[in-house]
Amino acid sequence: MHVYNHARLMEESELRVQMSVYLHTPEDAVARRMLSCPETYHSWEVEHDRLMHTVSDRARLLEQVLALRTAVFGLVHRRAVFDYLREAQVTGLKRRRVLALFYGCRDYTDALLREHGKYVRCSSSYLCTQHLGEHLLEDVAFQEPLALYEEWYAEYFRAYCDTELAETETEKQASVALDALKPLLKHRVIEARQAILAMPQSPDREWREVEIRKPNGDTQRMRAIFGKH
Repeated sequence: MHVYNHARLMEESELRVQMSVYLHTPEDAVARRMLSCPETYHSWEVEHDRLMHTVSDRARLLEQVLALRTAVFGLVHRRAVFDYLREAQVTGLKRRRVLALFYGCRDYTDALLREHGKYVRCSSSYLCTQHLGEHLLEDVAFQEPLALYEEWYAEYFRAYCDTELAETETEKQASVALDALKPLLKHRVIEARQAILAMPQSPDREWREVEIRKPNGDTQRMRAIFGKH
């Protein structure tokens, strides 16, 4: 079957970044700022070129599909720290503690700049991989399945950080429940990843259901990522 060469993947990616000037998603807003800084854009271009080689070097279309899905997992993971800082509105001393958790004794300002730069580049590449998956490879995994994976990974990552950073008595009490919940959240992420990698590119039947129960006082069934066979 037809595979996509490296030049085509990069051309489509660069065009998608240019389109961010006219679009209004959060990732497009980040890409627009990147476009205004040539140095940042060049750094992104170098990183994205390496990322696209993990796809273009595959000899079969199905292998390219799986490589692109795997690339998205990596982008979601790499931007998780800054996503947590932004979405949880972490400021002041707690922000310093978050960065110390992942960077150790590294200078705070340097660590923050590194995370922000990584977030900008990964968000821009995420925008491109979504475009490639949906419009070039026509892969159904780039619809709800990967969106749910991102949501569930963010929940697991937030539980991890909140547990590690608990300081006040209230936070420590809440962290007891979170600590018990983390294995279930991690298991849900792992199962979702495995299910996404196992999905056919264009299934002719409904997707396999992944159901994970999450105790939160009253045990309830979690939202399904795929439909039943």
